[in-house]
Amino acid sequence: MDVGAAQFPYPWRRGKVLHLVRHGQAMHNVEGDKNREALLSQDLFDAQLSPLGLQQVGHLRRDVHARGLLDRIELVITSPLSRAMQTAVGVFGSDRHPKVMAVDLCRDRLGVRPCDMRRKVSDYRSRFPTIDFSMMDGEDDKLWNPDIRESMEELAARGARFLKWLWTRPEKEIVVVSHGIVLQNILINIPRNDCNPLCKRFEHCELRSVVIMDQSIMGTDSPSLCSGHHHQEDTVLKQGSFELISLADFIK
Repeated sequence: MDVGAAQFPYPWRRGKVLHLVRHGQAMHNVEGDKNREALLSQDLFDAQLSPLGLQQVGHLRRDVHARGLLDRIELVITSPLSRAMQTAVGVFGSDRHPKVMAVDLCRDRLGVRPCDMRRKVSDYRSRFPTIDFSMMDGEDDKLWNPDIRESMEELAARGARFLKWLWTRPEKEIVVVSHGIVLQNILINIPRNDCNPLCKRFEHCELRSVVIMDQSIMGTDSPSLCSGHHHQEDTVLKQGSFELISLADFIK
């Protein structure tokens, strides 16, 4: 399907398509389901994908290719934790496109749990040579604190900073590969978002597609989230089951 500006019900230059993806099942998910105390184990430092997680990545890659999504995506942004980068490269990696960039702002909840601590950037560069690490905040992980867990308020604030940064990007169709609680927080904490089933917990390797718009072009005071079925069936909203999110107040 052609998703050019002519099909879109609002000026394309004032909106972006985001494809939000949770990483595949990782080893800390497996061990944490058995015993939550296992999440404090150093053995789960920067947890890798499990065998099932690798299968999930393969399934999503086939789906992405079958839908022609890879030909439309301009940028893939990933959390700089191994499980997210394995998912990003495994699903969207290509010799031609799109660019994959690691960004600290969309990483998992910080602190206490070793599974959420990242490695040195130099280690990642050797393991993931196709990923751009130029946006990373230094060689070592200075954000993770062994004694203090990031609060939900701090996580929400970080998600807000990430969305503001994302809005400044020139690309119009972007993938974000991150973590369930981060993606859920981004959707829940969008201003004037009355929420809906879109905000429920992400499954592993689940992809949800949304359109973010500048509400000033819409001429309406409608809620931030409205179902794509309100628009014509032959629009871009059909292909990815998009939801409409208005961010006029958010991006000022």
